[in-house]
Amino acid sequence: MPPTKPVRLGDLLLAEGIITQDQLDIALIEQKASGEQLGRVLVKLGFVDAEVLRDQLGQSLQQVSLNLKQILPDPSVLAMVDKALARELKAVPVAFNAGKNLLTVAMVDTFDIRIIDRLAAAIGNTVQIEPALSSETDLEEALDRFYGFDLSIDGILRELEQIGKIDADELNRTENTHPMIRLVDSLLLDAVKREASDIHFEPEEKYLRIRYRIDGVLRQIRSLHQKFWSPMAVRLKVISGMDIAETRLPQDGRISLSIGTHEIDFRVASQPTLHGENIVLRILDRKKGIVPLDKLQLNQHAFTQLHLMLARPEGIILVTGPTGSGKTTTLYSMLNHLNTESVNIMTLEDPVEYPMAMIRQSSLNPALKMDFAGGIRSLMRQDPDIILVGEIRDGDTATMAFRAAMTGHKVFSTLHTNSAVASFARLQDIGVQNSILTSNIVGIIAQRLIRKLCSHCKQAYDADDLECRLLGLAPASRPTLYRAQGCERCGRTGYKGRMAIMEILRIDAGLDNLIARGATPHEIERQAVAHGFRTLADEGIVKVADGSTSLDELSRIVDLTHRLAL
Repeated sequence: MPPTKPVRLGDLLLAEGIITQDQLDIALIEQKASGEQLGRVLVKLGFVDAEVLRDQLGQSLQQVSLNLKQILPDPSVLAMVDKALARELKAVPVAFNAGKNLLTVAMVDTFDIRIIDRLAAAIGNTVQIEPALSSETDLEEALDRFYGFDLSIDGILRELEQIGKIDADELNRTENTHPMIRLVDSLLLDAVKREASDIHFEPEEKYLRIRYRIDGVLRQIRSLHQKFWSPMAVRLKVISGMDIAETRLPQDGRISLSIGTHEIDFRVASQPTLHGENIVLRILDRKKGIVPLDKLQLNQHAFTQLHLMLARPEGIILVTGPTGSGKTTTLYSMLNHLNTESVNIMTLEDPVEYPMAMIRQSSLNPALKMDFAGGIRSLMRQDPDIILVGEIRDGDTATMAFRAAMTGHKVFSTLHTNSAVASFARLQDIGVQNSILTSNIVGIIAQRLIRKLCSHCKQAYDADDLECRLLGLAPASRPTLYRAQGCERCGRTGYKGRMAIMEILRIDAGLDNLIARGATPHEIERQAVAHGFRTLADEGIVKVADGSTSLDELSRIVDLTHRLAL
């Protein structure tokens, strides 16, 4: 009996109704131009989710391929497979998912059961092997790069001590054989593994200080001799597309790397200082950049209010909060919820942080003198249904944003205020009249990111009188609260991870009337509270009461002093 002809991936996805014929035709043209596998092209175009594609690939002979040249080697993952065995089997471990106990291994023949069985026997049969396709040339080079050099930060520093002056040309390479290249790669990998949001390279007179922002708090990680900083800065500027010859002016750049099978972007900014260029990298994790609305951990009332706001066909929805409070993540989550083929969503950002499929995203271009106000004028000529304006900074931007809302568009933007209610005064301050605010603001979300107590070491205690007052409880009740203690799992900080607390103010007819007559923030808040509105402090107190965070952490983020007067 002749062997069954394998079903082609495109035909399989068409038959399942996952993609259309038009989408397949586009992907095939892109595949021909790029030479990449069809599955990867479909994912990049946003026509199919990686998870859906993986399920469908299991029904065909095609396999997900990896570009090993763009992957940063993780020493802890490499250690799972012995160097000699990896070379013998021509198999390189690239990523380990501890939650699923799944090890992704790049190999030439993904159907070679002998290799998979040998790996399983060496690692332990409890670990599941996920084979990923790689070319033989790339795999041979990866074996040399991944296993042929010391990848630990301390080991690389010892190598650097043995070499003399570093030529800048040596740092302009794609392979990571030079110890300085490996040092920069290892620091980036270390920051990502620690779940940092930012990396700070801060030169002092005699040394370089390296700090990570983890869970919103800066933490010093290492101090290196000043002599290492100049070549490190050159390497960072090379891979982020900056001008290495320019050290007197601030510059911006971007880096895209793969950590195993995980794509990470870094937004890079340099600033000349007294002792050299200060460089800060913002880590942008595409997987964490878009959170489904039902994963925002909102209470039922807030969740309902948010959905009612999103159901409005026109008007402005504002998200407020300080830098680093998760405003962009919330905006992207809302856009992703509304993102269908029936609407045209366009954004104007400074800069674009997370690429989103099917959404037209634009960055401000200072060289062409395009600001937010001018950009909105341009977007309005693109027949948009939904517009995202990165930030309302001035009267011109506000005027254009409200004009878009008044002409039947749904507009999303951010504003820098301390609370949702304070947004009205801020908008009035930049020149927006009450008559324009009325009926055009759909709702305002104010949010903060607050650290979660480490579940392994948090310490229970009985609340004292002051804490009971802050909680709005009688002192006799003495509820059990939790405080930070610190252990190895949380880096001795007592906290692990962050969560958002939000106050969601949906504008109804009653609030519209108050806004129209110029009511005070106190009057607006009192009316909103009477209809179920909960402030940031109220939301935070709920998280303290259920043991998710501590009262000290909430006090660091939100002003609780007004509750003492209650």
